[in-house]
Amino acid sequence: MGIHGDAAVPPDRRFGEEGGQLSYSAYLRLPELLAQQQPQSEAPDELLFITIHQVYELWFKLLLHELEVGRDAMFHGELWQARHVFKRVHAVERVLIEQVEVLETMTPQDFLEFRAKLAPASGFQSVQFRELEFLSGLKDARYLGRLRDASDAELSRLRRRLDEPSLWDAYLTALSLRGLPVSDDEIMGTLLAVARDRGSHDDLWQLAEDLMTHDETAAQWRTRHVQMVERQIGTKSGTGGSTGAPYLRGRTRLHYFPLLWELRAWL
Repeated sequence: MGIHGDAAVPPDRRFGEEGGQLSYSAYLRLPELLAQQQPQSEAPDELLFITIHQVYELWFKLLLHELEVGRDAMFHGELWQARHVFKRVHAVERVLIEQVEVLETMTPQDFLEFRAKLAPASGFQSVQFRELEFLSGLKDARYLGRLRDASDAELSRLRRRLDEPSLWDAYLTALSLRGLPVSDDEIMGTLLAVARDRGSHDDLWQLAEDLMTHDETAAQWRTRHVQMVERQIGTKSGTGGSTGAPYLRGRTRLHYFPLLWELRAWL
């Protein structure tokens, strides 16, 4: 019998549609996923608005997972694994930036058709975004009091992020595993030593550059996001009660790793 006959498929080998145990839709739970878009108005562009923000939250979930893996790899001195993870993180963050362009296909007039339905919901209330900031080192306990609509489980996650090590803590551990001093008084000297002796410390230098790229792409997303907000609502207040674009504009200057930025002035 030829290779396409029944004898070519051993009875103990079932793959893909031959086994019929799991479908694409079931694996991805598509009925449940596609039922999550629930517009609150008849405005045509509200589905776009909901979809974009739900996709952001899915990317945030993936980023939290990947950054945890990268952090743990640094704690164990597995810098190759951390660098591999950051390559993926940077790719996702570039998608976040480009995704703003899709939202900008909605005109201010289109947005105003349903914007009033959103209040007091706001992107300010994204717990996962705050988790990303906390994990990256930008910890601010005041958000625990500001996120009034957060569930107990969400507040518990944020408290855990406040208490657990950040990416910077993990990088300091990676330096110390090489016998380099990392106290507050010595850290800048260590960063300079790594930068000036790449023959001995190139993997540590490249990992610091990965952290910088994570920091930079996050800042680029904040800037792109505030530009989109200004284009959509100008100087109007945010639906969650913030000052809107002025509040977001003030956050574009934040850095996760200020010492890595300061290092440039010492080289």
